[in-house]
Amino acid sequence: MQNGHSLDRAALEGLRVVEIAQLIAGPMAGSFLADFGADVVHVEDNVHGDPGRRMGASKDGVYLWWKVSARNKRSVTLDLRTSEGQDVARRLVEWADVAITNFRLGTLERWGLDWDSLHAVNPTLIMLQVSGFGGNTTYRDRPGFGKVGEAMSGVVHITGFPDGPPVHTGFSHADSITGLFGAFAIQTALYRRANDPDFEGELIDLALYEALYRLIEWQVILYDQTGVAPIRAGNQLANAPAAVVNMYLSKDDTWITVTSGTWKSVQKVAALLGEPPEEYATAELQFQRVDRLNTLLREYIAVRTKDEVLAAMESAEVVASVIYDVADILKDPTYAERGDVISINDDELGPVRMQAVLPHLANHPGSVWRTGPTLGRDNELVYKTYIGMTDAEYDALRASNII
Repeated sequence: MQNGHSLDRAALEGLRVVEIAQLIAGPMAGSFLADFGADVVHVEDNVHGDPGRRMGASKDGVYLWWKVSARNKRSVTLDLRTSEGQDVARRLVEWADVAITNFRLGTLERWGLDWDSLHAVNPTLIMLQVSGFGGNTTYRDRPGFGKVGEAMSGVVHITGFPDGPPVHTGFSHADSITGLFGAFAIQTALYRRANDPDFEGELIDLALYEALYRLIEWQVILYDQTGVAPIRAGNQLANAPAAVVNMYLSKDDTWITVTSGTWKSVQKVAALLGEPPEEYATAELQFQRVDRLNTLLREYIAVRTKDEVLAAMESAEVVASVIYDVADILKDPTYAERGDVISINDDELGPVRMQAVLPHLANHPGSVWRTGPTLGRDNELVYKTYIGMTDAEYDALRASNII
């Protein structure tokens, strides 16, 4: 106990969230909230469920991604194309503190599940509205997917080698970062609600390109002030703060990344390679010699094994790492010491490993209490207990295939 509060109480315990969303970006925001104890009700199509249930690899007909992406959530089914289903959705929103949507805005308006309609039902509602291009644009009703958001953000243009094509990252980059930004924005609005007696709700209007666009902090000011658009720089950074950021192949065919975040750290690299540190004493000198350092590093690492390279660099206080694949992650001692990989039992697969709840909170940690649920697993609990449906109402909606 500390100050009369339990140290193991989840940080978001008691927060009520309804997701009228599917696939990645919207539900990713809800996933971060669910990991820290929010009660997240995921609304799915009553016949097919969320398309995310069938994304990615499967084992024995069981899709694996869903087990992580929908963990800690409750699943209910609802036909949102019917007026009866739309009425139930509004009742769920009335129960909730937060609503998350990523359907097309015109669809939400047609269903009576847009911001104006839901704010009328719940005047203090916080609503995260994710769309491809934003709710106030000409393209507000165009379908949007994460790779288009990545393309628009600038991040793909600067990823890859100068003589090659732009490269997308190997995961749902824009969708995932949008989910993270959405969860952050929800917390911002919750703080205002907690500190403003006149709080009248909040609409968070987030386009799929905006989170990545915000993270490349220097691209707009660079172009604005110099007229230069950054270009691809391979494994280096187009706007690196120091001269060494690159990847090199060891004698035993292991890729090793070496990075320097300060001018002083570049001098340590130079010293390791037998170069006079005073020749790298300023940023100007370092950038004049960047090609030489790259050549020397490539030659140095090419004739040594990864263990020899890493030992020498640790001794010289040069920051380096092998490029991990997931097998490396699962056997890495730092991951183990941090508790970043957990095992949890799944009804279909038995024990499965996945990421722990991150970030780590010392006093109010999150936890994983279930993997992605089966379709409609929580219908009775949510509809009868959370929003107070009578048995007759529930049975009638089930009989008419609304839920």
